[in-house]
Amino acid sequence: MLQPTHLRTLQEVLATGSLAGAGARLGFTASAVSQQMAALERTTGLVLLERGPRSVRPTPAAETLARRATALLNQLDLLEREVRVMAAGRQGAVRIGSFPSASARLLPPALARLARSRAQVDVLLDEAEPGDLVPRLLGGALDLALVYEYDAVPSSWPAELTRTSLLEEELLVLLPRGHRLAQAPSVDLAELAGERWASSLEGTAGTRTLDRLCAARDFQPRVDYRSNDYNVVRGIVASGVCVALVPALSHTTDQGVRLLPLTSRESVRRVLALHRTEDTNPLLPPVLDALVRASRAQGRHLLGVRSL
Repeated sequence: MLQPTHLRTLQEVLATGSLAGAGARLGFTASAVSQQMAALERTTGLVLLERGPRSVRPTPAAETLARRATALLNQLDLLEREVRVMAAGRQGAVRIGSFPSASARLLPPALARLARSRAQVDVLLDEAEPGDLVPRLLGGALDLALVYEYDAVPSSWPAELTRTSLLEEELLVLLPRGHRLAQAPSVDLAELAGERWASSLEGTAGTRTLDRLCAARDFQPRVDYRSNDYNVVRGIVASGVCVALVPALSHTTDQGVRLLPLTSRESVRRVLALHRTEDTNPLLPPVLDALVRASRAQGRHLLGVRSL
């Protein structure tokens, strides 16, 4: 098999006209250059140099081989430069999985920061709930997953994953603008015992948290509307038919609703970034740094959000 080192050496022999001259350029002895040329001749089956007592003369075969090797060696140089860039985390691809409210709030500023500092990075995004993202992360289909956990419904994550805590969200009450408590500074869940509720799908951590918090107030919420899309939940609340309890990160400004904190801060949702501990993608550190910075910004500007 042809060796790039031997081809480069041949080119230098032709350029300098001698084994010693090629060796001086490449940092080899004349003897080492001669051995490389002999090895190249054995590999190709060609006579490449006519050796005299004090000089060598390239054969036409040597000139043809050196000329044809130029494009190949240039491509190899380019590949080596690209590999160095990739290893330094300045180029390449990173595959991220995220749940919807993190996709809307955290990823845009994080990706913008990444694009400014590393323009040649490709980010591939997939959106799903944590229960679907974690198996894909473990299987290698993702490099990083944004997930959440409610302190009222503790989660356990596989030991082979490294966790980076990003932020903590309060659970906030979403009321129609015309609700009797809409102008209150805060709300106790007990004041909403007789209301109709919108919540996430049955069995989800959000619904289980609502049930537990209401049970502590001696009532069971009447959930008439269910959706895992907080935009849908907000729209239903705005119509005036129900109330909801939502994580702070999920809320966007809507003239039809009021967002109020609970009287006592009883439960939170935490957002984490998970990645396989053994994943060596050099882009993971800059992506995590961008997410941490985005979380800090949200902690400064959003009601009920605190960066960790």
